[in-house]
Amino acid sequence: MTKHFINFDDYSKDDINSIIDEAIELKKQHKSGKINKTLENKTLAMIFDKSSTRTRVSFEAGMTQLGGQSLFLSEKDIQLGRGEPITDSAIVISSMVDAVMLRLSSHEDIIEFSKHSSKPVINALSDESHPCQILADLMTYQEVKGSIKNKKNSLDWRWL
Repeated sequence: MTKHFINFDDYSKDDINSIIDEAIELKKQHKSGKINKTLENKTLAMIFDKSSTRTRVSFEAGMTQLGGQSLFLSEKDIQLGRGEPITDSAIVISSMVDAVMLRLSSHEDIIEFSKHSSKPVINALSDESHPCQILADLMTYQEVKGSIKNKKNSLDWRWL
C-alpha cells in the first residue's frame, strides 16, 4: 500500500518525530556541504490550484538538494477535475513520476487523487489540512528550543 502524507493526524508521534529528526539531519548535511543524492533519478510532480512562492521554492529546492527533480503543474497546465477526471489524472501522472505534491483548494480532491495514485501523495495545503506547515513549525521549534515533549503553552490566550 502506498503511504501518503495527507493529514497530520494519520501519523503517530513516533512517525512525526522520526520525520522531523531526519529533516533536521538532512538540513545539517546540506549546510555542511555534504552531497546527498537520496532522490537521484526521482521526479516529484507539484500540482497547484493555489499558488504559493514558499511552497513551490521549498519543494523544488528540496528535490534539487537531494538529487531529484520536480515538475511544476499549475491549473493552467493541466485539466485536473475540469475536463479530465481526477481519477484519470491520478493514474496517469503517478505512472510517470515518483511522488505527487498537491496544493489544492479541495481536500476531497486530494483524497480522491490519493485513492487512485500508485505513488505517494503529499498534501501541501487544502481547505482542511496543512500538514507540511505543521511539520515545518514543529521542526523549527525543535531546532530553536529543543523537544516540544512535555511543553505547555505559555501564551495568554485572552490576547489572541
